[in-house]
Amino acid sequence: MKIVYMGTPDFAVPALRGLCDSSYEVSAVVTQPDKAKDRGKKIQFTPVKETALEYGIPVLQPEKVKGNEEFFAELSAAAPDLIVVAAYGRILPPAILELPRLGCVNIHASLLPKYRGAAPIHRAIIDGEETTGVTLMYMAEGMDTGDMIAKAETPIGDKTVAELHEELAGMGTELLLAQLPLIEAGTNSRTPQDDALATHAPMIFKQDCFVDFHQRPERIKRLIQGTNSWPVAHTMYQGQSVKLWEAEVLDGETEAGDGTILAVDKSGMTVAAAGGRILIRKLQFPGKRAMSVEDYIKGNKIEIGAVLG
Repeated sequence: MKIVYMGTPDFAVPALRGLCDSSYEVSAVVTQPDKAKDRGKKIQFTPVKETALEYGIPVLQPEKVKGNEEFFAELSAAAPDLIVVAAYGRILPPAILELPRLGCVNIHASLLPKYRGAAPIHRAIIDGEETTGVTLMYMAEGMDTGDMIAKAETPIGDKTVAELHEELAGMGTELLLAQLPLIEAGTNSRTPQDDALATHAPMIFKQDCFVDFHQRPERIKRLIQGTNSWPVAHTMYQGQSVKLWEAEVLDGETEAGDGTILAVDKSGMTVAAAGGRILIRKLQFPGKRAMSVEDYIKGNKIEIGAVLG
């Protein structure tokens, strides 16, 4: 069985490695175009491209996929029996969806039909879901609307988005490799999604991550947990933008104004939030690395009574 693999970020790397290390032939890899990164504007390959080159697999990087006849010809020449997609970043047109005889399958980082869209891991944490997982699904013209093949589930707990990202990438790889023989034989299950149960997970942007201390500590903690390590929750302290990396909800109420710094010690920075208290354990001031509050106050001062936000 020939497979064309389509993916771009780190999340898509484990499944590509799993395919390359299996008995299946990966005839081509499709990924987003290379981009300049950071101030030096040095061109950087996508993680999937780096992995494909490591295995000596041809790489296609079209600027667009819809209406791109040259790309469609190259894709057709790869003669895929199946296209596997994981976080590619583009919606595939019908011509591509219909190209492989076994269809196109996608590894999606949610328990569909919940959290269709670009940021399912972030949103599940921020919304306070107890569990999340991965769904292997057939691709359709809509956004993550295709029939489901199989799912795998995991508790969220105190896992950050970075930790869940890595865990779900591994789970998706295992799910894909377990289902491929069934897909090839045509004996896999195929369950339509219930659109009435669908929720959406739009992309997270920096402006979505500003901490509002008028919200309850539990909500703030989830925002910090669900944006670690990108794009990272942040607030303002005396005119400086400060990133917040780790936090803990404290028992007890307070009458202090929202955002007021109540205490600073080795355990962290205690802040008032909607009548409750939240402990910021790890933060990052401009020009400095992320560090625990304990380490930061060894050479710097955080003023008790100052107001964040």
